[in-house]
Amino acid sequence: MTIRPHHPLDPDLPSLRDLGDDLLGVTPLRRLITLSAPFLWMAAYFVFAGRHWWPLAVASVMGLTFVSYGSTSHDLVHRALDLPARLNNLLLTVIELLSFRSGTAYRLSHLHHHRRLLGPDDIEGAAAHGSLIRAVASGPSLQLRIWLWAWRTHPRERTVLLCEAVSIGALTIGAVCAMRHSPAPLIYAGLVVAGSWTIPVITVYLPHDVHGATPLERTRMFRGRFVRLVAFDHLYHLEHHLYPSVPHHHWKALADRLDPHFERAGVRAYGADRHGSCGAMSHAAN
Repeated sequence: MTIRPHHPLDPDLPSLRDLGDDLLGVTPLRRLITLSAPFLWMAAYFVFAGRHWWPLAVASVMGLTFVSYGSTSHDLVHRALDLPARLNNLLLTVIELLSFRSGTAYRLSHLHHHRRLLGPDDIEGAAAHGSLIRAVASGPSLQLRIWLWAWRTHPRERTVLLCEAVSIGALTIGAVCAMRHSPAPLIYAGLVVAGSWTIPVITVYLPHDVHGATPLERTRMFRGRFVRLVAFDHLYHLEHHLYPSVPHHHWKALADRLDPHFERAGVRAYGADRHGSCGAMSHAAN
C-alpha cells in the first residue's frame, strides 16, 4: 500500500511514515471483523424481526448503517484493508447493496470529496454549505443524486453503476413480493433507506466548516469523552481527511499522535477543551 506524505497544503504536518507505519496495519482477524460486521448486523435484524423484537431489530439496522457507510464501506472506499482492487470493489458493492445503496457511486463521490473538499463540484460535501434544515432535507435524495453524478462524470463505470441500480430495484421488488409471507423484508428496506437519509447531517454538515481557509479549518476536530461515546470512536474526521489511507480502527491512535501537532497549529477541539470539559460545540454552529 502506498503511504501518503504529509498533507500537500500543510507541510508542517508529519508524514504518515513519521507518525508510524503501524497505523496502516490490518491483521487477518481485524479484516475479518470489519468485513463481517455488516452481514452480522443484517442477520441480527432478521433474527429479531422473526421473533417480533422490533426495538432490537431497528437497533440492528442502525448498527448496519453505522458500520457499513462509516466503517467497513468507508475503509473499502479508501482501499484501507489492503485487499486486491477487484475484490475490494466487489465487497464494497455487495456490502452497500445490503443498505440499498450503490457502492461504486459512494466510492467515486467520496474520493472526489477528498480531492475537492467543499468545492462547488463536491456533491457529497454540498450539505455543508447550507443550514441544518437544508442538510436534513437533502437526505432522501442524496443517494440518487450521487448515483446520477457518478453516471454523468464516470462513463467507464456505467456498467457497474447500472448493475448496482438494477440490483437495488430487484431487492426492492423482492421485499414487496415477500409481503405475502412476512413484512420483515419490506420493513428492513424502509429502515435501511431511511438510515441513509441521515448521512448528509452526520458525515457532512456536522464535521465540516465551509468558512475554513485551510485544510486544518475546513474539517472540525472533535475531542472529549462524550463525543467518543456517542460516536463510538469514529468522529476523527479531520484526521481522516489528512491521512485517508489509515483504516478506521487506527483513527484513535492517529488522533493521539497528531494532538501535539494540532496544539502547536492552534486547532480548536469541538466537544471538549484541553482539560476535557465541554466547551467548543457552540462554535460549531457559527
